[in-house]
Amino acid sequence: MPLKELRFRPGINREGTSLANEGGWFDGNHIRFRSGNAEKIGGWTKDVGGAYQNTAGTILQPPYGSFWGVCRSLWNWVTLAGYNLLGVGTNLKFYIQNGVGGNFYDVTPLRYTTIPGTATFSATPGSPVITVTDTAHNAQAGDFVTYSGAVSLGGNITAAVLNREYRVATYIDANTYTIVATVSANGSDIGNGGSSTVAAYQITTGSDIYTVGVGWGAGGWSGVTTGYPSTGWGASSSAGLGIGIQLRLWSQQNYGENLIINPRGGALYYWVNSNTPGVYNRAQILSSTNTNTQVTTGGGSAAWWQTDATCPSICNFVLVSDTSRFVLAFGCNDPTGTYATTALDPMQIRWSDQENLLVWAPNLATNQAGGIRLSHGSEIITAFQSRQEILVWTDASVYSLQYLGPPYIWGSQLLADNISIVSPNAVVSANNVVYWMGVDKFYMYTGRVETLPSAVRTYVFENINLAQSYQFFAGTNEGYSEVWWFYCSRNSDVIDRYVIYNHLDRVWYYGSMQRTAWNDSPLRDFPMATTGGNAVVYHEDGTDDGTTNPPSPISAYVQSSDFDIGEGHNFGFVWRLIPDITFDGSTVNQPSAYITMLPRANPGANYTATDTNPAVISTQNYVNQPTYTIQQFTQILYVRARGRQLALKVSSDTPGTQWQVGVNRLDVRPDGRR
Repeated sequence: MPLKELRFRPGINREGTSLANEGGWFDGNHIRFRSGNAEKIGGWTKDVGGAYQNTAGTILQPPYGSFWGVCRSLWNWVTLAGYNLLGVGTNLKFYIQNGVGGNFYDVTPLRYTTIPGTATFSATPGSPVITVTDTAHNAQAGDFVTYSGAVSLGGNITAAVLNREYRVATYIDANTYTIVATVSANGSDIGNGGSSTVAAYQITTGSDIYTVGVGWGAGGWSGVTTGYPSTGWGASSSAGLGIGIQLRLWSQQNYGENLIINPRGGALYYWVNSNTPGVYNRAQILSSTNTNTQVTTGGGSAAWWQTDATCPSICNFVLVSDTSRFVLAFGCNDPTGTYATTALDPMQIRWSDQENLLVWAPNLATNQAGGIRLSHGSEIITAFQSRQEILVWTDASVYSLQYLGPPYIWGSQLLADNISIVSPNAVVSANNVVYWMGVDKFYMYTGRVETLPSAVRTYVFENINLAQSYQFFAGTNEGYSEVWWFYCSRNSDVIDRYVIYNHLDRVWYYGSMQRTAWNDSPLRDFPMATTGGNAVVYHEDGTDDGTTNPPSPISAYVQSSDFDIGEGHNFGFVWRLIPDITFDGSTVNQPSAYITMLPRANPGANYTATDTNPAVISTQNYVNQPTYTIQQFTQILYVRARGRQLALKVSSDTPGTQWQVGVNRLDVRPDGRR
């Protein structure tokens, strides 16, 4: 018989059976399709930057990784002075990184700074646990606080030990909590820190996953603090119902060289770039009552930070329009008009005056500030700036928001109803098309909202944990014309899966990977992502997993659908394979991969070369699923596989290896009916 060429269609298809997809690929991990051919994805390297803070006191270093918390937001830009900055928002803090490998500067906003002497300390001999007394501190366990101006307690707990950043270890009551010092106290530690102690509390930390708490203590701390809303901690839930504790998500965008940031459900904050190396002051709240004087460089006096009294004090998402430079707040409170309120209205949109983020009170005679309220849905989930408009998603619809000029300023138009979006970060744009992930399918917007056909829709949405949907996020890898979505599989509370749509070849593939945020910025050499290990990694850099030392090999494979090797009801016997696999891009001298033969007697049988049914038992003693090693100059493999159908699997698990599958060929001969 002539050699059988194995030409498979690009992409993975899981919408039918393996045999029904004959001539295609059926499974894979850590692979992609380029020019129609399957290949191993590129590796990734770890950013080696470290954490640092230049404000008063010593920063509390993270226990591992480069920063505290799980990152859910990355934003990259270059200043006029040429600094390549990266905004990193985690569930615990907010950082600015200057350049690849640079330090991560803690610029987390402060929610409250005490007057001198309000906070006092008390120590227990032999223990590093210190009790802090501060009336109505409104802190919760895990929050960060920095002390300054304290004096020694008289023994081991010196001024240097106290005047630094700490995490709140335990909440005792509304007026007291504990921290853990770097040394244990002795019998001489009887002071209280003096009358000059100042405690600067950072904004309340958020959760890294969505959880449901029940009863007393479920939720966040209930104290209403400047720029942070009451969330009901300390009160029992009614009728024994659980309280959903939302994970911390940040939205961030440039306002010129500076940065507007917003923790979902919190206030608007503004970080000013000083254009001075090593000087990274904290972000400041946009508020009519802000009196914080920490930031003066590039921002003038403290009064410069004060907005008018109608600036939103609580918001779910912030965005800056490119062409007209309005700051838009989505899902916010509206302190103006007949229904003025300090409570969040999840369907409210408000915008500042053009080119002026400090003016929010509408006045057509003097400014273009204003707002509108959407009507389809119950909550604005997210917004995204496309080529000619701002798209706004509620939980049931998508709107177009366009600048009209006075007197309407911004106008909304309903684009589609009865649609869904799975999370605030599940939308991305590629090649002027907007793509997003819904709760049960994928969508795209090309001028009209359409369902995005998917060959892996059933595979993805039948194994997904929608309870953790706000962790899900999208990203692009434009070097390979890819749109990525990361999500949690059914039995996982953290992201462990991804699915890719190649918008150039219009094919799909998927795999397993733990990532928490993604940014495909052309301002750095490689696409960036963050891991659960509190580090930034650069994808498509090398061939291996560079988060370990030394780098670990990436285990990758692609498996075809079943194809017939027999004729009708006859078996076929494969005895020779002529491989066509390249190893271009490998970094070792002798890269290798594996080819596995997966024969099957019938579609319902296991992949095996021996049928265990006594009525059709084979007398051939072949090894089940035989695997063969292939290298760059392997010309022929002598194999033994027998069945009616066969699937081919190409894999690798060795360091420094990169491969691409071409057109392999099989030598098959008829081999009977049983």
